Amino acid sequence: MAENTFKEEREKLFYEQKNVRDIIDDAEMKLSDAYCERYKAFLGKARTEREAVAEGIALAEAKGFRAYEPGMALAAGDKVYKSVRGKALMLAVIGREPLSKGATIAAAHVDSPRLDLKQVPVYEDSEVAFLKTHYYGGIRKYQWVTIPLSLHGVVVLKNGETVNVTIGDREDEPSFIITDLLPHLAKEQAKKPLAEAITGEALNIVIGSLPEKDDDGKDRVKFHTLRILNEKYGITEADFLSAELEAVPAIPVRDIGFDRSLIGGYGHDDRVCAYAELEAILSVDKPAKTAVCILADKEEIGSEGVSGMQSEAFETFMTDLCDSQNVPLRRCFENSFCISADVTNAFDPTYPEVSDKRNNARINYGVGIAKFTGARGKSGSNDASAEVVGKIRRVFADANVVWQTGELGKVDEGGGGTVAMYMSKRNIDTIDAGVPVLSMHAPYEIVAKLDCWMTYKGIRAMYNAE
Repeated sequence: MAENTFKEEREKLFYEQKNVRDIIDDAEMKLSDAYCERYKAFLGKARTEREAVAEGIALAEAKGFRAYEPGMALAAGDKVYKSVRGKALMLAVIGREPLSKGATIAAAHVDSPRLDLKQVPVYEDSEVAFLKTHYYGGIRKYQWVTIPLSLHGVVVLKNGETVNVTIGDREDEPSFIITDLLPHLAKEQAKKPLAEAITGEALNIVIGSLPEKDDDGKDRVKFHTLRILNEKYGITEADFLSAELEAVPAIPVRDIGFDRSLIGGYGHDDRVCAYAELEAILSVDKPAKTAVCILADKEEIGSEGVSGMQSEAFETFMTDLCDSQNVPLRRCFENSFCISADVTNAFDPTYPEVSDKRNNARINYGVGIAKFTGARGKSGSNDASAEVVGKIRRVFADANVVWQTGELGKVDEGGGGTVAMYMSKRNIDTIDAGVPVLSMHAPYEIVAKLDCWMTYKGIRAMYNAE
């Protein structure tokens, strides 16, 4: 009798996380697998922030969302979206309660670390043609050499016409690559720290090697390559001056492991949370509070620019919604709740020395809630209040959402930030919650399917909370 009493009391008093597979049944496992197939399809199409927004709009319109127009009359259940210059996206489902009661917001970002082409990128050296790049976001430069790359983006011609460029992902298309030293000649390179072995200026992409046969001018390989580009896209070298072209890994999204429990792909940070938000709001019908989904740009470089979370594009959209109900924006914000849906690091047993194992998210343990992010003394952190954590705990418990807590490594090891601080500056209660990731910011990241499912399930629960 005493043993049984202690067992029950221990279960009551101790905090113990459980693997999601030990909690859910086979029926929910099938739902998780189906959801992840849809996510994999999205990730395969959304290689850049522009492509993520375009795919998001297509999925939203298929579910009855309409492009918002200023002055549009809105009623409970109406579904609208607004594109921010094609690089960020905001969606809303109007709630039954007035916006003076606040909105339920989920904010993710759709930009990922990558290599941007410089404005004058094309050059030839020793009869090889290259593209100069400028890396975007926090990358480990040595990871980007000797992997297949594809080019995505837009070129705006002098006459104002926009040309879409996508090349290098399909099997019948050429890919591109950055070279590295062979080990036989890398003696001095091997002595350098990882951060210095490959420099930013060495991230030059090989794009051609054949000279223009009948030309007797200089840079014949560059000339031949530019002729190919001109024939395919109608662009000249000068058009790169008004282009946004990104080099991203040309590696398909794949299941990882014999049990197919993981997903490998480029851009999980943060399209895995962006898709969870997107599918969640697409499933919302007529919520109590207005549901808002934000797919922001520029998070990887500080949320700057007109399409980043520091922009007033969000205020403009929310002001329009509030004006339709004669509600002051500030009143809406102070009564709103936001999930900053961004990934967190998953504990990696290969590198245990950088993490506090007791306070680090793990794969297959559900959506990771981070009360705070930032670095060292919580610098650059939102640091959610106990009341905010308590609210998300209650909602997740009612919806059977499996969650865990985590933080980004040991206290003095490093750290990072999300859009949470910019949402909380607007007087919105905000907390970070998202999918744990292995190899974050690498060209090929890994997430667990069950964590993807629970993140979607958690955001959906918040949208539908009464």
